[in-house]
Amino acid sequence: MKKFIAVILCGAMTVGLAACGSATGTTSAAGTTSASSDGDTITIGVFEPKTGENGGGGAQEELGIEYANYVRPTVTVGGKEYKVVLDWQDNQSDKTVAVTAAQKLIADGAVGVVGGYGSGVCIAAGSYFADAKVPAIGTSCTNANVTLGNDYYFRACYLDPFQGEVMANWAYDNGYTEVATIDNIGNEYTSGLVKTFTDAFTKLGGKVVDAESFQTNESDFKAILTNIKNSGVKAVFSPTDYLYAPLLLNQASDLGLDVQWIAGDTWYSNVLIQDAGENANGVVADTFYSEGGNEEFDKGFKEWINADASRKATNLDSDAIVGNHAVCYDAYMVMMDAIESADSLDGTAIRDALASLNADEGFACGPYSFDENGDAVKDTSYICVIDNGVWTYQSTETVE
Repeated sequence: MKKFIAVILCGAMTVGLAACGSATGTTSAAGTTSASSDGDTITIGVFEPKTGENGGGGAQEELGIEYANYVRPTVTVGGKEYKVVLDWQDNQSDKTVAVTAAQKLIADGAVGVVGGYGSGVCIAAGSYFADAKVPAIGTSCTNANVTLGNDYYFRACYLDPFQGEVMANWAYDNGYTEVATIDNIGNEYTSGLVKTFTDAFTKLGGKVVDAESFQTNESDFKAILTNIKNSGVKAVFSPTDYLYAPLLLNQASDLGLDVQWIAGDTWYSNVLIQDAGENANGVVADTFYSEGGNEEFDKGFKEWINADASRKATNLDSDAIVGNHAVCYDAYMVMMDAIESADSLDGTAIRDALASLNADEGFACGPYSFDENGDAVKDTSYICVIDNGVWTYQSTETVE
């Protein structure tokens, strides 16, 4: 298959804890409520976590989708213009609830789905979308298994093998020949990145001196951080979900562990600076898209955020643009292009249009194309560092 998404998005994924809610709610991140489909509307499902450990990241992604819907609220099929209605379903950052959310979107008659944040929930829901012939476009789910073997799941972001190699190259090129890694057992995102980083780093000639791990929902990391301190390494690769980032940084500071922290895209978040304070300075993470990459998108998104206090509150009382905003905006636009190219509301026709289209206009992050697995064709990532409490662009990394 030839699919249609590409180039680079800046990845900042913001994650926070929130109380669990219903998987059948239809309220967006900014508080608006969707309507039901009728003869003049079509429904696009939004498969994102509003609650659970990835609720903050899901809220950031919903802003990108909602802005895209604001910019492009209609789609034309068979010469008729339809209003696009967003059906917001909360997968609660939970694999079991993700299935319920997916089933609700299917039952609601979604002609396509955008989302979501977190590979595990996307993998859990993927077969249900495929069986119902509802095409989905993942946004920041970087694990390879999201799209593998599923003709109906596409993806707008780069994959963990690419991301892991990018960060391994950065570490080695910056003189870190011995590192420690931290894995979250059972987390597809973290484990996938640790493996690809380790493989790429050792191939370069580096050595993982200490491979630490923890169970989901742990909050006391003093034991593994003490092991890392005793190992003598100068850098740690820790591609965990955001939830654990400030805990690791603050507890490392308490122990006097002074190392270069290297993370995946989930750590790229302004809230990390709030939660970890000075302890976040120096953290390096890769991102999908860097503000300044597309002047038109940046200007429009900032105006839209600042026009509504609830939107700005969802964005941490800031108009700063993160990679999730851009990749989700693009994923929605890709879906709209595919529907119009197919000139049909049939799921298989839209899937086929996604598989064959190439598009190069109207996106935040440049032209888009998909490979035979439905994955975005990407070869570049942005590397950013927290410098005096501000995420700062450092370099662009490319992998052949």
